[in-house]
Amino acid sequence: MSDPYASRTAVHEQVTDGFGTVRVLPLDPEADAGTVHRWVSEDRAVFWGMTGLTERQVAEIYAHMATLTTHHAYLVVRDGEPVALLQTYEPEADRVSECYDVRPGDIGVHLLVAPAGPGGARSGWTAQLVTAVARYVLLGLDRRRVVVDPDVRNEKAVARFLTMGFTPGPVVVLPEIDLPDVYLPEKKAQLAFLDREILFPA
Repeated sequence: MSDPYASRTAVHEQVTDGFGTVRVLPLDPEADAGTVHRWVSEDRAVFWGMTGLTERQVAEIYAHMATLTTHHAYLVVRDGEPVALLQTYEPEADRVSECYDVRPGDIGVHLLVAPAGPGGARSGWTAQLVTAVARYVLLGLDRRRVVVDPDVRNEKAVARFLTMGFTPGPVVVLPEIDLPDVYLPEKKAQLAFLDREILFPA
């Protein structure tokens, strides 16, 4: 089976025995809109905040993000299959900075894992995927600490981060953002932090 993503340049590539090749590709707002729209339209993705949007609206959101130097979106592909949407951001340029003291070397991350394939969920699969992504974010981008801010109601995501070694921070209220290009409603979030040394001891 040919890899439809093979011609695209990855910012990170990692081969893991027993798991496969994970490639992190800069998101193409037009080419990837269909895939992302399917994921964010599902009930399970309600906390991503895009349910109810059209494919065109999703493409426009990521086209706008592509113009920013502080926020970036990526499609994560495993053995030629898209498996996750990754967004990184500079915390000091994000509303989360109003809720905690940003440290040098911090990077914010949002990760939406694709729904399980025909074979269903597999034990340890998400952990291996997240570790590959963390390798790019922490080592590839040379950052000291990951910051995440899942909705406090998203108990599954919060539990997954804590299982991975994240340290829970405070529960905060991220303020509403209402700009011409961006609207984000107020969000009650559970902050959590992961130091690089936890996953990748020197």
